Amino acid sequence: MEVHADVDGSGVPLAVLLKRELFNQKVEKPDILFGEAHKSKKGEDFTLLMAKCHRSPGEGAGAGGGQNAGDDDTISVFAIFDGHNGSAAAIYTRENLTNNVLAAIPPNLTREEWTAALPRALVAGFVKTDKDFQTKAARSGTTVTFVIIDGWVVTVASVGDSRCILESAEGTVYFLSADHRLDANEEEVERVTASGGEVGRINIAGGAGIGPLRCWPGGLCLSRSIGDTDVGEFIVPVPHVKQVKLSNAGGRLVIASDGVWDALRFQEALNYTRGLPAEAAANRIVKEAVTSKGLRDDTTCIVVDILPPEKLSPPLKRHGKGGIKALFRQRPSDEMSEDQMDRGCLEPDVVEEIYEEGSAMLAQRLNMNYPAGNMFKLHDCAVCQLEMKPGEGISVHGTMPKHSRVDPWGGPFLCSSCQVKKEAMEGKLHSRNSQSAVKSVPK
Repeated sequence: MEVHADVDGSGVPLAVLLKRELFNQKVEKPDILFGEAHKSKKGEDFTLLMAKCHRSPGEGAGAGGGQNAGDDDTISVFAIFDGHNGSAAAIYTRENLTNNVLAAIPPNLTREEWTAALPRALVAGFVKTDKDFQTKAARSGTTVTFVIIDGWVVTVASVGDSRCILESAEGTVYFLSADHRLDANEEEVERVTASGGEVGRINIAGGAGIGPLRCWPGGLCLSRSIGDTDVGEFIVPVPHVKQVKLSNAGGRLVIASDGVWDALRFQEALNYTRGLPAEAAANRIVKEAVTSKGLRDDTTCIVVDILPPEKLSPPLKRHGKGGIKALFRQRPSDEMSEDQMDRGCLEPDVVEEIYEEGSAMLAQRLNMNYPAGNMFKLHDCAVCQLEMKPGEGISVHGTMPKHSRVDPWGGPFLCSSCQVKKEAMEGKLHSRNSQSAVKSVPK
């Protein structure tokens, strides 16, 4: 006699439910395999490779940590830092960004809460790293493409023009980072000029402008980076953040500096990796990029394979049939037949978008609606985590009236120095200084 469990009136056999639960447990955490390759021209590209990193700051979260962390409660962190005008900013960011991000996540969260808190923590960590680096009086800057893998959830934060793409198990390609080159982003051009910067090409002897669009003063081709204190605060460190969930069929990440993407198209790079393990794939991409354009710049690539546990891992179908997509398909059905589970079949190859935001405005990026906002301490600075007394902090919303019906608390709050940083990034300090200069001119 077969025993049935009445679930939603469907009469699903208890044995099937137990088998389904066992299957879900087996594929809960993927295997992470990775490799990197690098050809140096200027010596300003740096990488961060941590297959196992503890979630708490300071516990295996530094630039060289993570390899001895236990399997429980760990994440994977991979990043590329493409420096310019020297390597100081890239090195400093590599050594400090991970801890700054993890320190911005409240303790004692559930797995789901941790995932929800991560986008705000990435913004806070990037801004704090940039703010702290300014005290070093170094003029270099760096792009950052920063990837955190937590189970099947991949979160990518990026400033600059290093890129991260995802190829799903069925061959569909997704963009997980933004391009902050001024030539490629009209919205960023408008933001920079509105904040007090000037955008234009190099003009030689009054002729037509040549080369890429640049921001002046400084001549930087990017609108976002960490460092670059000599260029202007309108070059902001606020990252574009995208968070997706893979099916347990897995996928492959390619993270590379502009030395690769200036030479190879996205699909072209992926085609070179067919049938190769991660390290060999990274080496092939770098080799082909250098062969194509020559070694004109530091050329760096990280390949990360997110795979089902070995016992349930079929060969990845890498036929490139899915095309390139910026949009994501819907969440797959939760239904799976008993026959599928008996044969070890995985979920449909679906990539689900959880979160994406690219605004440069801190008020928008740090604000979280109820109940997610309750995870964070109200009176800690939302950027540097400085503990403040009630009434000391400055609302990210500026002059919002106290006890507003929309937001009775008025938070999140910033300390005074982080508020100055926020105003500078938004061009408010530039505007005030310009007004003061006009007032001081004698009639």
